Amino acid sequence: MRSVTLASPSIPRWSFLCIGAGALGTYIGGSLMQVGQRVVFLVRPATAKILRARGLRLVLEGTTYALPEPLLATSLDEALRLGPYDMGLVTVKAYDIEDFVKALFPYRAALPPLVCLQNGVESEVYLARVVGEANVIPATLTSAVSRPEVGVAVVERLRGMGVAQGHKLLPPLLAILNAAGLRAREYPDAATMKWSKLLTNLLANASAAILDMSPAEVFAHPELYALEVGQIREAMAVMRRLGLTVVNLPGAPLRLLVTFMSALPPAISRPILSPFLSRGRGQKMPSLHIDLHGGQGKTEVDYLNGAVVRFGQRLGVYTPINRVLNETLLALSRGDLPKTQFQRRPEVLLEQVRRTMG
Repeated sequence: MRSVTLASPSIPRWSFLCIGAGALGTYIGGSLMQVGQRVVFLVRPATAKILRARGLRLVLEGTTYALPEPLLATSLDEALRLGPYDMGLVTVKAYDIEDFVKALFPYRAALPPLVCLQNGVESEVYLARVVGEANVIPATLTSAVSRPEVGVAVVERLRGMGVAQGHKLLPPLLAILNAAGLRAREYPDAATMKWSKLLTNLLANASAAILDMSPAEVFAHPELYALEVGQIREAMAVMRRLGLTVVNLPGAPLRLLVTFMSALPPAISRPILSPFLSRGRGQKMPSLHIDLHGGQGKTEVDYLNGAVVRFGQRLGVYTPINRVLNETLLALSRGDLPKTQFQRRPEVLLEQVRRTMG
C-alpha cells in the first residue's frame, strides 16, 4: 500500500472543496490528495465517521494508495470555516442537485468556482443560479470507477475527464488535474461535451436496472440491443435539433460508435459493437442498477433518459423509447411497480415499448 506522492513544485497547490465522497468524489478528491493538494470533503455525518476511522483508499492498476486522515466537514458552515477554497468539485448525484442548490444559496458569496462533474446536461443551470454561469465549469469523467465500500474508489477503466473551456482558472486547474493522473482534457463547447457523455450514460443503464441484467447480457440479446440503438438514435436526433455534434471523449471513441449505430442495421452492428460495449464498464454494474438494487430509493434516470424526453418535447423530437425507460425505472424506484415484474424478463419491457410506439 502506497502513500502520498508530492507533485512537481511547478504545479500550484490549491485548496479544493469536494462536495460528496461517493465513487466520483473519492476518486477525484483522493487523486488530488495523493499529489499533495489540500482537499476538504463535505459529507454526511455517517460517512464522516467511517472516513475518520479508515481514511481513503484508491485502487489503480492493482496498486492501493492509502490516504489517512482526510479533512472532513459535515455541514456547509463547517466546510467554509476550513476555507477559503480555490475551487469546488460537485460530485453528488444528479437527483440531489435541486436540494443541494437550495442549501448552497445562503452561502453563495463565500463559494469558489464550481466544477460540475454530475451526469446529465442540466445540473450546470442549477449551479449557475448560485455562483453565476461564469463560475460554473462543466466537466465529465469517462474513467469507470466503482466504490465497493465507503472511502474506497477502484478504477475499473482509466480513461480520463473532459473540462469545458471558458474559465480564467482553467490552465492551472488542468495542470493540477493532470498532475494527479486524471488525464484531463479541455473541450471548446460544454454542451457538446456533456451531451456526448450523456450518450455513454444511456447505454445499457436504464435497461440493465429495469431487467436486473448485466450490460453484456443486454447487448447479447438482439432485441434489447436494438432497443439500445433506438434510444441512442432518439438522443442524437435531439442533439441535431440543438445544433450539437458528437465528440470523442477521453478513451471513448463516440463518433465511430454513433456512426455504426446510425448507419448500420442493429443486426449488423451488434456483432461488431457488443464486445466493445460490454468491456467498456469493466466489472462494475451501471449506476442506475446500483441505485435501484442497492435500495437507494432514488434514481438518476430522470436526469439521463428523462432529459432526452424533456428536450425532445421542447424541440418536437419523438422519444418513446427514452420515455418508457424513464417512466418504468422511476416507477420501480418509487415502489409503484414490483421489481419482479421486469426482472430478467426482456419480453415484458419490449412489449411495453411496442405498445407505446403503436
